[in-house]
Amino acid sequence: MLDFHKENDQNFTWTDLNLYSAAIYAFGDLNCHNKHERSWSINGNQMPVCVRDVGIFAGLALGGFIYSRRGVNRWTIRDTFLSVLPDEQLNPIYRKNRRTMLFIAIGAICVIPMAVDGFTQLLTDRESTAFLRLVTGIPFGLGLGLFFAAAYSARPNKFDKPSQVQLPGNVRFQRPPQEEE
Repeated sequence: MLDFHKENDQNFTWTDLNLYSAAIYAFGDLNCHNKHERSWSINGNQMPVCVRDVGIFAGLALGGFIYSRRGVNRWTIRDTFLSVLPDEQLNPIYRKNRRTMLFIAIGAICVIPMAVDGFTQLLTDRESTAFLRLVTGIPFGLGLGLFFAAAYSARPNKFDKPSQVQLPGNVRFQRPPQEEE
């Protein structure tokens, strides 16, 4: 049998756990490196995922929660993702058609902290703290949660035509005019 999570007990296997716990630890083993020094322990039990993954999962839950309260179907994934931001702040961005730039910038803001922390550990002898791993995992998970919610919720088929989509700044989707041959 596979040997996981209890460093001092070399006879530990998934079959020693109830089905619920075994499923959680199996998910952790498939998802995470499970390094003891990068994971929290509760009551002497190592968690099934590392601290950064805890931050990512917390961010995923937060992103889904935020989308459930503020998100709106706006035809495309990008516009549906941006719908969680206040329309008043989006008005100039929509008028100048800078939506893609904002979408990419938000993605970069969510990824860069984790990428910098992870790559500096990989390329140098620096080892980050559990708190830093948690804090850099949360924005990544938040962005991922918002993206997944927007991808799941963007439904162009709910509109008869693109011009029905309510966008900030009274902007409307339009089909490009047909070029003459």
